[in-house]
Amino acid sequence: MSDLEKDPAEVVGTGDCEGPALEMLEARDVVLGRTTKVRRLLPNKNRRMVGAWCFVDHYGPEDLAQRVDSYDVPGERGMQVPPHPHTSLQTVSWLFEGEIEHRDSVGSHAFVRPGELNIMTAGNGIAHSEVSAPDAPPRLHGAQLWVALPDDVRTTTPPAFNAYADLPRLELDGAQVTVMIGTVAGVTSSAPAYTPLVGADVTIEPGRTVSLPLTPSNEYAVLVVDGSLTVGELNPGFGEMTYLGAGRDAIELVASGNGVRFLLIGGEPFEEELVMWWNFIGRSHEDIVAARNAWQAAIDAGGNDRFPVVPGYDGDPLPAPPLPGTTLRPRPRAR
Repeated sequence: MSDLEKDPAEVVGTGDCEGPALEMLEARDVVLGRTTKVRRLLPNKNRRMVGAWCFVDHYGPEDLAQRVDSYDVPGERGMQVPPHPHTSLQTVSWLFEGEIEHRDSVGSHAFVRPGELNIMTAGNGIAHSEVSAPDAPPRLHGAQLWVALPDDVRTTTPPAFNAYADLPRLELDGAQVTVMIGTVAGVTSSAPAYTPLVGADVTIEPGRTVSLPLTPSNEYAVLVVDGSLTVGELNPGFGEMTYLGAGRDAIELVASGNGVRFLLIGGEPFEEELVMWWNFIGRSHEDIVAARNAWQAAIDAGGNDRFPVVPGYDGDPLPAPPLPGTTLRPRPRAR
């Protein structure tokens, strides 16, 4: 998924680590491509990372059939994101409803479906498109997340795409957990991660109280995607994210009377400074300039060594927005 803001802000994370916390992270609305609106939870004005998770978009649920006439391009519906670049990160795609067609510059062609984890590793450079096909299911609801790659692998790891249809699951007393990445309560996913990382889809039955096991060295957050829950004095509901901090071995969560479904994300605090701008992650202003120049050159040349063409996509790639007039400089991980 792309950051399609015309004037994207620079975001830099440092390695600040805090103890237990309870903090609501306010979403902001962003238009994605020509047809999709998302709620952006990370980067947030108060907190820009949770572990190595540095970007979280939550979109839907949306009835695609009811919105065709409102689109700028007649006949298009759902997600319509042309080829765009990424560097030094992994994209993590997770659907609750619907289907998205994925193509990328390493030749992958896959359909992202509910309950199946799709991870794209950018390495030094990859490009991909995300499209709702004409025959896709009528409802779309999901999340797209980015993971920052550490410096020792961010440019040397080959670009790749991996899909996992059979993920490990566990039952807690009153809850069901699908482990997307990392380990929850001793259950571990085989999905690739380059720093200690956790991602899970959790459902708690109506009115139940669950003690969710955590790892004290990790910081965590929860994003509610259906229903609501109570955590401490906070009551996050649909589309809201709560930061839990670090230093806990468990946290007590209470589901609303209709139950709750949420994403748990976490990991060891990311200790490297990083620069985020548009769809690129680097370590300096010069990194971002080089990536942008390479992408624009790829558009002009029909692909290059860093950003090959996305085979099978019928249409033009997204040009990069203009760089800001000032040098991209570090800002703290959290205010």
